Amino acid sequence: MQGKKDYQEKLFAHFQLSDRVPKHNFYRRLKEVLDLDFLYPLTKGYYGESGQKSIDPVVFFKLCLVGYLENIISDRNLIVHSGMRLDIVYFLGYDIDEELPWHSTIGRTRQLFPEEVFEEVFTKILTMCVDKGMVSGHTQAIDSAPVKANASMDSLELKVPEEDLEAHLHSIRHISAMDKKNADKKIEQQQGPRRATKYHGQQEGTTGHKEQEQEVGKGSGPAARSGEQGLEIYFEQDAL
Repeated sequence: MQGKKDYQEKLFAHFQLSDRVPKHNFYRRLKEVLDLDFLYPLTKGYYGESGQKSIDPVVFFKLCLVGYLENIISDRNLIVHSGMRLDIVYFLGYDIDEELPWHSTIGRTRQLFPEEVFEEVFTKILTMCVDKGMVSGHTQAIDSAPVKANASMDSLELKVPEEDLEAHLHSIRHISAMDKKNADKKIEQQQGPRRATKYHGQQEGTTGHKEQEQEVGKGSGPAARSGEQGLEIYFEQDAL
């Protein structure tokens, strides 16, 4: 008899993320290998003593590592991609009902640390992976022919970044700088140009009160009587 799957979303459900990530999954193995607690004393000097709590530095550098391994340089795309992958969510230490950090938070946090910190962190991560046999440091070329084998290739997963570490860090830092410049320009457009008030005939360094009194007595009509004769508005030079 033909079956048909009907989906009805449950209000409450028992779900354990670790049960959904296979034991041989790359990010699950990476989570077991990496001990990034050294990041807390390493980055403590770049944070203030008060204010709102930042993103966990371990989570931040894990996201940077995911971006490097998945060849993603856009913070927005990185968060979207990570949110759709259960293994990456598990690797970051989040649960399925927790919201990942906002993409702009990643860019702002990246501006806190100099490039030397990224190089040190990635070097230690690479060392940990090498010690656990997760990194192959050689390339082999062989003459071969395709032979169908009784083996599953799904258990093997190769991660080959498109760029080296230095080029990847340069790319994401450039994007972060452009995002900050665009954000500043957007704020300026929303608030409008700044304006300064200057009286007609006012010289540099004067208050303009005497010049205003002289202009009030000139002419006739409501403008002269109200004291509004000669009042001009000038945009600052940098706003033009």
